[in-house]
Amino acid sequence: MSSGTALRSPTKDETGPGLGYESCAAAVFRSEVDWCNEPGIEFGRGSSAFHEVPLAPSGASRAVLRFRFIEEPPPLPARKEATVELKYERCAGLDVHKETVVACVRVAMAGGKASHEVRSFGTTTSALLELSEWLETCQIKAVGMEATGVYWRPVWHVLEGDFELTLANARAVKGLPGRKTDVNDAMWLSDLLAHGLIRGNFVPERPMAEIRDFLRTRKQFAREKVRHTQRIQKILEDANIKLDSVISNVVGTSGRRILRAIIAGTTSKEFLASLGSSRLKASKEELAEACRGFVRDPHRFLLEVELDEVEHLEAVISKLEGEVAKRIEPFRGAVEMLMEIPGVGELAARTIVSEIGIDMNRFPSDAHLISWAGLCPRSDESAGKKRSTRIRDGAPWLREVLVQCAWSATRAKGSYLRALFYRLRARRGPLKALIAVARTMLQSAYHMLRNGEAYRELGEKHFDTLNQMRTARRLVQRLQKMGYAVNITGLPAAEPAGSFS
Repeated sequence: MSSGTALRSPTKDETGPGLGYESCAAAVFRSEVDWCNEPGIEFGRGSSAFHEVPLAPSGASRAVLRFRFIEEPPPLPARKEATVELKYERCAGLDVHKETVVACVRVAMAGGKASHEVRSFGTTTSALLELSEWLETCQIKAVGMEATGVYWRPVWHVLEGDFELTLANARAVKGLPGRKTDVNDAMWLSDLLAHGLIRGNFVPERPMAEIRDFLRTRKQFAREKVRHTQRIQKILEDANIKLDSVISNVVGTSGRRILRAIIAGTTSKEFLASLGSSRLKASKEELAEACRGFVRDPHRFLLEVELDEVEHLEAVISKLEGEVAKRIEPFRGAVEMLMEIPGVGELAARTIVSEIGIDMNRFPSDAHLISWAGLCPRSDESAGKKRSTRIRDGAPWLREVLVQCAWSATRAKGSYLRALFYRLRARRGPLKALIAVARTMLQSAYHMLRNGEAYRELGEKHFDTLNQMRTARRLVQRLQKMGYAVNITGLPAAEPAGSFS
C-alpha cells in the first residue's frame, strides 16, 4: 500500500472462504501507513493460532493485521458424470454418398471408452458386398445410415436381412457446422446408434414399397398430364377459342372430339358445336359461339402435339394402374375396409395402404402416426410462448391424398366428417378445419387396420347429442339476441325432438 492510502480491515466478503483465512481484528490504526518488510509472527497452535503482519517499521505507530488460521476445508465429493445407456456394444455407422460409403465400426471398451475403425467403400454391387462381409467379420449386428436422397436404397437392399438396420433422418442427426467430414459423420452416426439416440424412419416391406413406387410414379404422370392440359388451354386462349368456359374438361370426350376437328382444319362453328355431347350444360348456341376464333396452322400443330402427349400419358397411367391392381391383391381386405370411410375411393385407399402399410404395431399410437404424417401442429415454443402452430412437412405423399379425401368427405351429407368440418370452420377457418378432418380420417384408418374393425358412422348429429343442454342454451341465447322470448318444453321420448313453444 502506498503512502496516503487509508487502511481498513478487510471485510468477510473480500477475504471470503476461498482465501483460506478470515479477518479477525486490527490493532491500532493510523491514518496513513506504509507496508513493512518485517516478517510476521505466529502465535499459538491448532485452531486458536493466529498470524500478525506489521504494517509499519519499528519505532513508528504500530499497526498490525491479525489473521486466524483455519483448517483446510474437507475435499469436495467426486462429481458424478452423467452416463448414457449403452444399447449396442458393437455397431456401425454409414455415411452414404453417390459413389462412396464411409463406414465406421464402433466397439465398446472398458471404462466407457470405445474404439473406432473407419473404411471407405464404393457403391457398386461388388463393393457393397465387400462392405457386408467386412461388417460380418467385425461381428456387427446393428447398422445405422442417413436417408440421403435415393443413394441409401442400394445399401439398404444389400444389407437387409443380415443386419438390424436403422434409417435416420439427416435433419435429426446433423453435426455441428465447421466440423463436418465424411469420417466424422460416420463416427457420429455410430456413436448415436450405440446409445440408441437415433429414431429410425419408417421403411415399408419390399412388396409394399414396390406398390408405393408404382403409385407415386402414377401421381407424377397425372401431374404431367395436368400440365399438358393447361398448355392446351393456353393455346386455345391464344386462338380466342373459349372452349374451357363452356366445357369443364377440355380433354374429355366432347372436348377431345372438338379438338381433333380443329386440328383437322374444321372452322365451322356450327359443326364444332354439333360434336358436343347432349349432356353438356351449355347450349349449342353457347358452344358454337365459344368455338369461334382465329386458329392458325401453328395452333393446330401445337394442339396435336399436346393432345398426343396427353393420350400417351393416359396410356402409361392405365398401365401403372393395372400393375398396381395385381400387386395389391394380397391387401384387398385392407383396401376395401378403408373405402368405407366417407370420401375415400379405391385409388385413395390403395395409396393410404401403400404409404403406411397394414401393420400398425410399428406406430405406438395413433398420435405417433398423425405426427409422422404431418397432420398436427408443430412444437415451437420458447419462453412459454408458442411461436408457430403450422404443420410440419411430414409425409407429403400421404398428406396430399388425405387432404383430397377430406375435401370429398365435407360434401358427404349426413356424415360425421361433414359436421366436424363445419363445426371447426366457424372458429378456425376452412384450411385448419380441413386438416382436422384429414387427421380424423387417418386416426380412423389406424384403428381400423390395427383392430380389424369396420368404420362406424357417428352421423352429423353426433355433436348435438354430446351435451344437449349446452346446445339448447346456445340456441336459446341466439334466439334471445334476435329479440325472441324462448320457453323450452321437453317432449316425450316417442315424439321427435326439436320444437320450441
